[in-house]
This record gives sequence, C-alpha cells and structure tokens, in this order.
Amino acid sequence: MSENVKALDQTAGKSLTASETLRKIVFAGIFAAITYVVFTFLSIPVPIPGGKVTVHLGNAFLALGALLLGSVYGSLGGAIGLTIADLIDPVYIVEAPATFIIKFIIGLIVGGIAHGIGHVDSEKNQKKVLVWTGIAVVAGMAFNAVGDPSIRYVYKRFILGKAAADVTFMINFVVTLINSVISTVIAVVLYIALRKPFKKIMRQ
Repeated sequence: MSENVKALDQTAGKSLTASETLRKIVFAGIFAAITYVVFTFLSIPVPIPGGKVTVHLGNAFLALGALLLGSVYGSLGGAIGLTIADLIDPVYIVEAPATFIIKFIIGLIVGGIAHGIGHVDSEKNQKKVLVWTGIAVVAGMAFNAVGDPSIRYVYKRFILGKAAADVTFMINFVVTLINSVISTVIAVVLYIALRKPFKKIMRQ
C-alpha cells in the first residue's frame, strides 16, 4: 500500500496517507493497552452492595487518546481498553457493552470539539490550544459524569432489576464525578506536554 493512498480522518477533516493511518491504528492499540492497564492495576475499588465501583484514571487516557489521535481512533482505543478490562473482571462483565458505548461517546465528544472546532492539531497559538483542549475534555468528562451513571442505571434496570440499579446509582454518580475531575486535569496536562513530540512521531 503506497503512502500516496489517502484515507479520511473523520475528526480533523483532513486526508491522511496510508502510513499515517497505520500509525494511528497502532497508537489506538497502544492506548487500548494503556487504558486497560491503568484501569486494572492503578485503580481504587470502592465496595458497594452487590458489587463495586472504581476510582481510576482510565478516562484520562481515553481523553488523551482522542486529543492525540482524533475522535475515531482515540475513541476506539480507549473504549476497547476499558471494555476489555470489564470483560475480564467478573464484577463488571455484565456492564461491558454499556462501557464501550459510553467511552466511545466520550472520545467522540473530546476529539470532535478539540479537532473539529478548536483545530488543536494545527493551531499555533498555545493559549487557544490550551483553551480548546480544556473545553473539549471538560465537555467529554461532563458527559461522563452525568451520562455514565445514568446510562448504567437504565442498563442495570433491564439486566439486574430496579433494586440493584437504585442501590448503585448515587455511589456510581459520586465516584464518576471524582474520576471526571481528576481525569480532566491529567488529560489536559499530558496533552499539552505531548502534543508537539507526538506530532513529530506521526510525521516521521
């Protein structure tokens, strides 16, 4: 496959060479592995009746992937990694489909705003990059804070019943809010630090 072959980057609205597309696919796989490791081994479980919720930084690396790779590749990387983590954990396995949908949407929001509106990949003004990065991540994590517990509540009502869903909703909301705030700060800081080095890697 020649480097002259073009593929459409659905986030930034620009054409990519086959080589650049391959790099994005590879890095999506790397981010899937990172989010899996962070969630599985660097998290704090909070026991609740009938299961647990987890304070973790997986969402930070999901957002970082969307910022560096764009909506589609970043969303897939983070969503796949966190979904695999759920599938391997017997407590979370029933929620794996909901996890994939929620995390994919978060990545689409972050990448869509950052690249589609803020054009952070090509923007030269560092203040504008910081502002749009912050807006994008805050929007994605705001959806996470509200959408994650709400979607899981509806999902659990169908799968586990109303009683189980009611027990976990408020705790899940509080923990998700904590995750979202921490993830916002980490994702923005890491993106600002990695933005230029990553662009050089992608262009090699």
